[in-house]
Amino acid sequence: MIDPRRLRILRAVADHRTVTAAAAALYLTPSAVSQQLAALEQETGHTLLHRSGRGVRLTAAGEILLAHAHEVLAQLERAEAELAAYAGGAAGEVTVAAFATGIAEVLAPAIARLSREYPGIRLRVRDAEGDQSLLQLLDGEADLALAVEYRGAPGADDGRLSVIPLYAEPFDAVLPAGHPLADLPAVALADLSDAEWVGQYPGNPCHDVTLLACELAGFQPRFVHSSDDFRAVTALVGAGAGVALVPRSALRGMDLKEVRVRPVTGPSATRRVFAATRRGAETHPLIAPVLAALSREGERVPGC
Repeated sequence: MIDPRRLRILRAVADHRTVTAAAAALYLTPSAVSQQLAALEQETGHTLLHRSGRGVRLTAAGEILLAHAHEVLAQLERAEAELAAYAGGAAGEVTVAAFATGIAEVLAPAIARLSREYPGIRLRVRDAEGDQSLLQLLDGEADLALAVEYRGAPGADDGRLSVIPLYAEPFDAVLPAGHPLADLPAVALADLSDAEWVGQYPGNPCHDVTLLACELAGFQPRFVHSSDDFRAVTALVGAGAGVALVPRSALRGMDLKEVRVRPVTGPSATRRVFAATRRGAETHPLIAPVLAALSREGERVPGC
């Protein structure tokens, strides 16, 4: 009989690519993870991992078992959800990992709504970049994730997750006030191909969105300055350090006296925001109301 706890370990190793990183995510020692994986290989009678240096990758047998692990773990989530519903469990704590503007746009309003409609549900918020929130969800550190689509992000058919689209918003071009294109009603990305750029660090989903939009416009942006803080990005543009693409919602409430914000024509950059939970948990009586509240607030995001 395969121990489902070991399936969780297998999935963590597949997600993190190293035993050490998986152990840290699961709050176990690397030796404990290795022992559990060895026991899982004995239970199945197959070698599940190839070890190469510090990294690991699944064997063909490991990939087969991982696909079943997704189904087994999702079914366990459903069992917990049904038992909680049977017990009338509309009271408790839900941890949500979310990026900063997502917190401001939909999560904070959802908390206010839930406090009125479901006073027994308490939300705990963890600030996380749009890609890191999914790892926290899969590692069990969060019950829900507010995330952004990016290259390599889990797709809608990912067996680990249940995904609900919330909203999509455009990126606007942010130019220094004295830029030659600053007085135009809109800016074509191709016209910024020779500019110096201010952007997020590689790995940030917004960096991927900017890079893809520029590639579609026929050029590679020349990033000179990097920051994951949109206020810092806008301040650098205002100082004449370069141009940038910034999500429209992130610009609300900023001091924009030194910059000009213009919509983009041609290939556009769009940030698509979604909520996710572990597959099978979406009907849990604590999680379902939070998903519904986030969905309603996503419909109310202005200007997107």
